[in-house]
Amino acid sequence: MTRSQSHDSPQIHERRKADHIRINLEEDVAFKLLTNGLEQYFFMHTAVPEIDLDAIDTSAEWFGKRLATPLLISSMTGGTERARTINRILAAGAQEVGMAMGLGSMRAAIEDASLEATYQVRDVAPDIVLFANLGVVQLNYGYGLGECQRAVDMIEADALILHFNALQEAVQPEGDGNFANLLTKIEAICRALPVPVIAKEVGWGFSAEDARRLAAAGVAAIDVAGAGGTSWSQVEMYRAPTPRLARVAGAFVDWGIPTAASIRYCRDAAPDLPIIASGGLKTGIEIAKCIALGAQLGGLAGEFLRAADSDGVAGVVELAGMITDELRVAMFCVGAADLDALSVTPLYTQF
Repeated sequence: MTRSQSHDSPQIHERRKADHIRINLEEDVAFKLLTNGLEQYFFMHTAVPEIDLDAIDTSAEWFGKRLATPLLISSMTGGTERARTINRILAAGAQEVGMAMGLGSMRAAIEDASLEATYQVRDVAPDIVLFANLGVVQLNYGYGLGECQRAVDMIEADALILHFNALQEAVQPEGDGNFANLLTKIEAICRALPVPVIAKEVGWGFSAEDARRLAAAGVAAIDVAGAGGTSWSQVEMYRAPTPRLARVAGAFVDWGIPTAASIRYCRDAAPDLPIIASGGLKTGIEIAKCIALGAQLGGLAGEFLRAADSDGVAGVVELAGMITDELRVAMFCVGAADLDALSVTPLYTQF
């Protein structure tokens, strides 16, 4: 496979980001057979919950800020004018609901300052927990503490996501494939950056060994972003310029660690590390299951993207409200008055 090993031009980067938005909205980029694994788990219904539904507390604290609901708008986009509109809609919705938000990869704005405004949302969301975002592989392509700090400062972020997308880079014709010796560089960033660092997959999950190594490197949290939702290899298949590249990308449609399994692996391997669950989540019941499995937040991307695109801020607020209502009813039906109680609620499987 022939690929460029140098940084893209800003124009190529911007076109790729526009492609990603369009493909996610218009094409089938779901896993074909693999699911997020949460359908294997069930709560024991409690007919005598002994709590008041109206008193259930869905709030959570992250990095010194209080969230009204353990919801995260997962990192999606930036770097184009359409992305700017979407990000501001998402952020305004997050501010109204009281949930967290991650921005898409900010490399485009690091390399072209004219694109910074496509990520900047603090004016519409002054109080939210907000995550900056860079691809971890860029630490092998000239990025360091300066670029990480610039990403954080650009959006007044509460933390920095370093995203891990090895498979996506491998099937991208312009991908950056040098993932060698990154852990020491991650450790240096974690030590020097004044805000927490979150390690995030993009849809294929972290293994137990991944979690152990990342915890040792000093990350403050892990977003498992497991398999079962958007398949970014499928996204790249639709972008592929040749049949050969499309075939290679398409072969990985069911690759990865399902979200439920990745949560358990990471929880067992790094029991003190906060976990964000994402990867194919759609309902508050699924988020409740993730919290019972060991996560503290539940992230959704595609669902919020479609809500923002079709119905604006009102659509984002409505979707978040429905998901939180589902979560609250699930908590009520297992007798969990708050998220701490939910986190120790047992799940069972049919098998």
